[in-house]
Amino acid sequence: MNELNLKRHANRIRKGILDGVHAARSGHPGGSLSATEVFTYLYFEEMNIDPKNPKMEGRDRFVLSKGHTAPGLYATLAERGFFPKEDLVTLRHTGSYLQGHPDMKHIPGVDMSSGSLGQGISAACGMALAAKLRGESYRVYTLLGDGEIQEGQVWEAAMFAAAKKLNHLTVIVDNNNLQIDGAVSEVNSPYPIDDKFESFNFHVINVEDGNDFTQLKAAFGEARRIKDQPVAIILKTVKGKGVSFMENEVGWHGTAPNDEQYKEAIAELEEAYAKLGKEEA
Repeated sequence: MNELNLKRHANRIRKGILDGVHAARSGHPGGSLSATEVFTYLYFEEMNIDPKNPKMEGRDRFVLSKGHTAPGLYATLAERGFFPKEDLVTLRHTGSYLQGHPDMKHIPGVDMSSGSLGQGISAACGMALAAKLRGESYRVYTLLGDGEIQEGQVWEAAMFAAAKKLNHLTVIVDNNNLQIDGAVSEVNSPYPIDDKFESFNFHVINVEDGNDFTQLKAAFGEARRIKDQPVAIILKTVKGKGVSFMENEVGWHGTAPNDEQYKEAIAELEEAYAKLGKEEA
């Protein structure tokens, strides 16, 4: 898929994120927006998946370790065709299958229930080990937050992944440098993130702009060429990316926009979409 179409998908996914958290009056827009490009690239370019057959044998797996950014995953799954976009506005509503965190039992396309920070990477390691033991070729991807990697379980899992040479595993860190209490570097600094993963014998790929599709393509292409190590891709991103008044503002970590803010954000995204030009049939 060309970059222009990826940008169109990303724009619509951002709208879906805002639709969901606005309708819920709660949720986590900031980290969902910072990860929109990597969600888009994974589901529209990188992963072997089939929306018509979510449990397809041999499919690639994805685990959203930073499960609170479920609005981003849900908007991506809907954009990819796993379930109707109209359902996004039921986010966090009583009776809705779109809970505040991903639920593998009820949401098509979700491979692992997640939300307890630090645990998703462990589940992904189990999936990657299963692939290795069974001689399967599917790949496993997991997305972590930079605040999440303050959890000790992350590094236990990293040690395990390297010890078992889980080359099926790609760990992605959304490094927007903001968590609920402030700057990651000030709350409990995990830096340098790349050196830490290297010390656990990961092949590390640094991406200077994790909201740029060209750089994402290069990073995931490199990851596929690694045959005897797990891979960690460290993405420098912008919290709240795509909505000017949300960008790099820690307050949008877990705050939903009110009606006026929602209209302003959607108008910005519609303007940005128009600048991409008319979509071909």
